[in-house]
Amino acid sequence: MSEEFDLDWLDLREPFDSLARSEALAARLLQHLPARPRLLDLGAGTGSLFRWLAPRIGRAQAWTLVDSDREMAEAAFDTIADRAEAIGLRVTFPNRRTLLVHAPGGAWRVEVLIADLAEAPDNLPLRNVDAVLSSALCDLVSAAWLERMAAALRLPFYAALCVDGRASFTPPHPADAWVAAGFRRDQGRDKGLSGPALGPAAPAAIARIFGAHGFTVESAASDWVVRGRGGFTHPSLRDRSARFLTEVVLGHAAAAERQDRRGAARIEGWSTARLEQIAERRLSARIGHRDVLALPGERRG
Repeated sequence: MSEEFDLDWLDLREPFDSLARSEALAARLLQHLPARPRLLDLGAGTGSLFRWLAPRIGRAQAWTLVDSDREMAEAAFDTIADRAEAIGLRVTFPNRRTLLVHAPGGAWRVEVLIADLAEAPDNLPLRNVDAVLSSALCDLVSAAWLERMAAALRLPFYAALCVDGRASFTPPHPADAWVAAGFRRDQGRDKGLSGPALGPAAPAAIARIFGAHGFTVESAASDWVVRGRGGFTHPSLRDRSARFLTEVVLGHAAAAERQDRRGAARIEGWSTARLEQIAERRLSARIGHRDVLALPGERRG
């Protein structure tokens, strides 16, 4: 897998991801998990999805965090341990590959698997898990990758925070549509996962491909919503919102420019105006995502 993400960016976006994910769809997933679920988290990064979902499961559980980046894996253990201890949970390390968070309802066991997701699902321990999860991954994969995954699974498949192509900034700017079109084209670049990335087509592709393999597919909106003034009751989110919006604006501009070098001046003008609005706390944004849950039906034949 060639697409890489900065640790600082993952840390910055985590609370906004947490607010965006659909509680209702996560609850549907939990209804289909056994008493002590074993979960495989693909492209896990520093463990953001674990930190969000494990408390909602509440009871004893076992996670395997899959990532191709060894630095990410080490950061996941450190971050999970630090956050757990910060809320009063005890953490132990039975061995170098395993972390235990001792929660009131039972221990949360975490292991890390270093694996190239381009080779998935052949290199994944699918027989030893009860569900396959991901967050902010499936818009990076290709249709061929999804097809292989759907063909291999008879387990719940949960894909949180898939971009769906909707993006709006307030106040409006004359170049909004121009930048958005370039950004959407860039999302289709080959990210090293078996061909051109699905980008905003990911939610519909999951529904189509898993549906063809007998899965029942549900989805729910999970938009990032960031306001320039107000909107967050927690001080840490208010403090982060300007930095987060800055990264969103710069990311949109860089992606659009990759697709339209001749429009660089126009894109730069858009970016400059948006950064000024962030400094003045006047910019708000909604970036569309969907969470998708595919549940297996009866195997045919």
